[in-house]
Amino acid sequence: MLMDGREITFWFERRAGTRVGPETGPELIARGSHQDGTWATMAYGPETGPELIARGSLPLELRLTPKPSPRSSAPDGAEVPHSQSGSYSRPVPKPMKTERLKSRTARALVLAAVLVGSGATQARAQIPTTRFGEAVPRDVREMYDRGLQFLAKTQSENGDWPSGGGENGPGTTGMAMMVFLACGEDPNFGPYSNHIRRSVRNIIKGQDAGTGIMGPSMYHHGFATLALAEAYGVVDERSLWPDGKAPRTIGQALELAVRGALTSQKRNPLGAWRYSPEARDADTSVSGAVFVGLLAARNAGIEVPDEAIDKAISFYAQMTSDSGEVAYAGGMGGMGESLARSSIATLVFSVARRKDLKQYKATLEYLRQRVDQAGGGQQGWVEYSRYYEAQALFQGDVAAWEKWNRLIVRQLKQAQQPDGSFRGQLGTSVGTSLSLLALAVNFRFLPIYER
Repeated sequence: MLMDGREITFWFERRAGTRVGPETGPELIARGSHQDGTWATMAYGPETGPELIARGSLPLELRLTPKPSPRSSAPDGAEVPHSQSGSYSRPVPKPMKTERLKSRTARALVLAAVLVGSGATQARAQIPTTRFGEAVPRDVREMYDRGLQFLAKTQSENGDWPSGGGENGPGTTGMAMMVFLACGEDPNFGPYSNHIRRSVRNIIKGQDAGTGIMGPSMYHHGFATLALAEAYGVVDERSLWPDGKAPRTIGQALELAVRGALTSQKRNPLGAWRYSPEARDADTSVSGAVFVGLLAARNAGIEVPDEAIDKAISFYAQMTSDSGEVAYAGGMGGMGESLARSSIATLVFSVARRKDLKQYKATLEYLRQRVDQAGGGQQGWVEYSRYYEAQALFQGDVAAWEKWNRLIVRQLKQAQQPDGSFRGQLGTSVGTSLSLLALAVNFRFLPIYER
């Protein structure tokens, strides 16, 4: 985009996937940041043409140049940025090179001239600095699609899912909602848009308006917070509440959820979380769910004090041994083999941008040495462990993740049921959601999956 005579590159804060047309008017469509940390607003304007469709995994670099005359656009059938970073430059009289990303389906009409909203400069989420990826393997896409269809068919009218032998609540609803958000379909106009809206309504309706807590435990609260953070700025709220009676917006619900988590942390002498928001002890499993939710909220622009982040990081550092093993609770005396706990610690250190810590290096090395054990050799909770291990390895060592991912894809192909579901200790719905979210790192649509 030309501003003051110079081209500025904007990095999209949220996953692309917004459709804008004449019926929507001059509405906000995306937020982006320049590399110096300033923020700008991209808005639909009369010069942009009938619609703008962009689908891609973050970080997606989009360079916009002044509208040529006559108007030109991306050719029909053009591949859309999907699982690898790149840029799309609007054609001008002198052809410009365009690095495209491979995608499974659609086309993109990326039309050039946009309006830059005034007063939208604000430091918010950190700008991604590492960008890579390959085309999503066909077997991953097919597995994911079958799982999506299962979740779509089994969602209730209230927006949640049956327990299937496990439990349900806002946390498990949030897991399933993220599966839909991670697939790359437009969350407002795509085939699963109604499922996403039902899920958001279910989570917000179930939130305690006083405390901000969601669900019967902080596990649920953490995963529900993460889901709201991923939906914030992506789901168009004008069509979210059919009756027009919204208890609160997604942003308000997310801020309230953050406040509930921070209040719980302040009560806790360990600076972390346990099952009850009133607890005075903590464990690394529940704390992982809540902490990742807070980090996602911060990346979405919600204020989370540095003090809260530092306290949680200190808790994980104290619970991590030099070997990379991570205790469950009770300090160093509670060490033991757990891919899940070491994955959680690796992930929170990564997303909190504390890769400088020796504890991070230890947990990552612990995972690297066990890549060949992908999905095996564990005492239980395999789906839960895969969910965290996928993200931890991707954040820490992409080569190790690629090797691990190939093994997991083969395992999940064998494990997927004819109806598209995955069985698990936490029930069919949760087992399906966690298995698909482990695969979703291949797509890299969710902001929390950015490196």
